[in-house]
Amino acid sequence: MIRAVPIGIGHYLPARVVENAEFEATLDTTDEWIRARSGIERRHFAAEGETTSQMAVAAARAALEMAGLQAADIDAVVVATSTPDLTFPSCATMVQAGLGMERGFAFDVQAVCAGFVYALANANALIVSGQAKRALVIGAETFSRILDWTDRSTCVLFGDGAGALVLEAREEAGTPADRGILSTDLHSDGRYRDLLYVDGGVSSSQTAGVLRMEGREVFRHAVEKLAETAHAALDKAGVAAADVNWIVPHQANLRIISRTAQKMGVDMDRVVVTVQDHGNTSAASIPLALSVGVARGQIKPGDLLVCEAIGGGLAWGAVVLRW
Repeated sequence: MIRAVPIGIGHYLPARVVENAEFEATLDTTDEWIRARSGIERRHFAAEGETTSQMAVAAARAALEMAGLQAADIDAVVVATSTPDLTFPSCATMVQAGLGMERGFAFDVQAVCAGFVYALANANALIVSGQAKRALVIGAETFSRILDWTDRSTCVLFGDGAGALVLEAREEAGTPADRGILSTDLHSDGRYRDLLYVDGGVSSSQTAGVLRMEGREVFRHAVEKLAETAHAALDKAGVAAADVNWIVPHQANLRIISRTAQKMGVDMDRVVVTVQDHGNTSAASIPLALSVGVARGQIKPGDLLVCEAIGGGLAWGAVVLRW
């Protein structure tokens, strides 16, 4: 059986680090208030002129280096982002050009914070179906460009960054012991779009808009839906929560992460947590956490991972893979 096996991971974070205390000068907030409600201590913001595609290229190069590959070895580039450089062309084609690729194909996936899970599912399908042998899957965001700096409930939560994963087609036995992506589980429900959205767009206002969120409602949906999709993906893969070495969740809020782990029956010492240092980087958060988890020595070859995320749409889903 063909599996999409991870062979390289990398990430990029902008140089500017913004501690919670910086917001105290312009907002009615404190470091303690932000930490208590989100677990976030700092985040990175892109420099003036620094774009989503540039960060994605940097993360991609790091992933290719770990994989021991050149850009010419890649067949497909899938970029998950809600903050592309331009309305079109896709951020992925800009990454393709930035890497010097002259073959293959590239496209974007837009599922907001669930974007990387959706991108993994798409890349997996391309590999399993034989349309690509190797795929570069990237999550990259510059959410600092769509924040309302007067809204203390949202602007303190988000950050910028990029993470990239190289997947390669490999023959495996077709059992839960295989390396690679074992299952995917995707969902969306557009009835909840007003809970988390950006109030601008090409066809509606001809502006980029800024982020709006009903935090309490998003929290409620997140804990319930993330645990459900994770269990569904585990069932599809033929494994149990007790078999999981690491949950690598979307890094939105420490309380959501801990409550979801609790509902799954997984201790927090088996959860990769980076939200304190990165904030919510939307589609970039899972690949960032994967890359940091590998760099820390937490994630090792053969480990069973669950990646789960929820974002605007609402869109949510999970992927089970063996590293």
